Amino acid sequence: MSEIGLILRTTQDIANQHGLIPQPFPHFAHPDGRLHLAAAVFRAVTGKTPTAFHDDIPKAVLLLETNETVMATLRWISAVLPTQPPHDEATGKDDYLEHITTWLDEPDFFTKRRPNTSDVIGLLGRAAETSDTLTDVPRQRTAA
Repeated sequence: MSEIGLILRTTQDIANQHGLIPQPFPHFAHPDGRLHLAAAVFRAVTGKTPTAFHDDIPKAVLLLETNETVMATLRWISAVLPTQPPHDEATGKDDYLEHITTWLDEPDFFTKRRPNTSDVIGLLGRAAETSDTLTDVPRQRTAA
């Protein structure tokens, strides 16, 4: 199992235990413990939910974007979504956080509903499997 795969599976557990914030919601954390998917990833990586996630969106985004492991995990989640991430002309990079938030916010074209916690847990499982498949180095076999 890859490091990112482990983080994604831990995020699944956090989402299952605490629930996810229904979108759109103005913050990354709800007072009752529910989290935005990105905040759940942050908690899986650091074990913490900073107070900025409750009341300071710019600081919360900065915390997410400056944590390399969180951003690497968000890239894997973005990679298994059915659309491409938006490209930020100002930075010259793809905006994975925006990509994930948009997927959570917008109703599906076919089902006409937003993703629920089960959908997100399934997405995290696919991202974990993809990460493991593409990054795990198989153990060396010893000669017979």
